Amino acid sequence: MAISLKSLKKKTAAELQPIFTIYGVPKVGKSSLAAEFPRPIFIQTAEGESVPAGIEADTLEVRNYGDLCEAIGALVNEEHQFGTAIFDSTTGLENIIRAEACARNGWKSIEDPGYGKGYKIAAQIFLEYIDGIMTLRRERQMAIVQLGHCDISRFDSPSTDPYSRYRINLHKDAADIIEANSDVIAFINFKASIKKVDAGFNKELRHAEGGGTRWMFLEERPSHIAGNRFGMPSELQFKKGEGYKALAKYLPAVPEAA
Repeated sequence: MAISLKSLKKKTAAELQPIFTIYGVPKVGKSSLAAEFPRPIFIQTAEGESVPAGIEADTLEVRNYGDLCEAIGALVNEEHQFGTAIFDSTTGLENIIRAEACARNGWKSIEDPGYGKGYKIAAQIFLEYIDGIMTLRRERQMAIVQLGHCDISRFDSPSTDPYSRYRINLHKDAADIIEANSDVIAFINFKASIKKVDAGFNKELRHAEGGGTRWMFLEERPSHIAGNRFGMPSELQFKKGEGYKALAKYLPAVPEAA
């Protein structure tokens, strides 16, 4: 078919449910926040991951790549009432995908091929997972939440001296894929202020104060990776149990349960 300007059509963004990546410092309440999303189901990717205390949640445990594909396939193809698929955690997900890369290639370790080649192969399998969650939200109108731990990594900026910042604790190739395919990247942390105290003898001591309130950081800053496609503010303070409520007014309407 010949293409011409006469074939132009006006389109608007589809009201797809969002893909979230939520990461943060330990014990800040990432899983509790995820459990507030509409009609959640947890896909636990590692032993030791657990739903928040005091919350009873529907859960699928996956321990290998076959399990992961079957879990996503079940949510795509079987009848259910779930509205949000929560993958907890991205660390377990990365381990599953690395093991699959090794199994497909007969490696004992992801380092076996050398020169970072193993991580590149694993990244291709990460893209298979991304295709799965894209299908899940397109076919079943489900939101996706990926929970991750954080790491402090060096950033070699081309315009300033190198500095450290928070990023999701994954290999760079995997982190790039997860971040590029997320509608919202939320970094969760406590906020503290630094106070100076006169200790006498011309000495100053510094200590942190505050830190009891939880904050979602939703735009990138030198200190952290974050971002969103919904016009959210750069940061949101929230109380435990009210995190999703703070986000919901910026998000597409949630479909009713079938």
